[in-house]
Amino acid sequence: MQKKFNDPRLISIKTQVQSIGWMSVLLPGAMLLGNSLFGGCYCIQDSVSDYYYTITGDLLVGILCAVALFLISYKGYPGDRSDSLLSTMAGILALGVAFFPTNETSADKCAIIHLPLNELRNNLHNILSAALFLVLSAISLFLFTKSKGVVITKQKIRRNRIYRICGVIMLVCIVVLALYANVRDSLPWLKQFKPVFWLESMALLAFGVSWLVKGGLFLIDKE
Repeated sequence: MQKKFNDPRLISIKTQVQSIGWMSVLLPGAMLLGNSLFGGCYCIQDSVSDYYYTITGDLLVGILCAVALFLISYKGYPGDRSDSLLSTMAGILALGVAFFPTNETSADKCAIIHLPLNELRNNLHNILSAALFLVLSAISLFLFTKSKGVVITKQKIRRNRIYRICGVIMLVCIVVLALYANVRDSLPWLKQFKPVFWLESMALLAFGVSWLVKGGLFLIDKE
């Protein structure tokens, strides 16, 4: 018989998973609020990644690294290596997104640091970001929805529906971002609406909601 550990110093799996969800959901808002309160900057940047250059840049990198470490340490169900493999892959990709910043593109004066434009670094950032959301989408669509060895309750059915919706939203955001990257030069008027920022925020929200549900914040089974 396995011993149950109730040491308060240990982080439970639910707390870990919910932490991933909360940090993802709150990330875009934290960037906006932080710049408004501490930087006097009320302009929305062209992308969430562009906040790297603002007063909340350290917060952006810190949240990405925290999410990455939680993802890497997440093991999922015992005996199922696919959970651990994909979450570890997502964590490594998140670290790459944090350490290879995008090129600075916003024209306003919110930036407090500047880096030389670098096409390789920018391309790496974009590829890693797309790969990250593809892996996160796969986790929501194929791992969170697994039902082997689990009693299929009404709440489980509802949770699976949310996982699939969140996974599809992330995929749609990736596709639309790729399409926009190919047409933005011919449609410069779209830039004023900050499409990249809102699409990235929507993908982060879907990612966060999926993990909050997985962590038992919503739609838990009644005992």
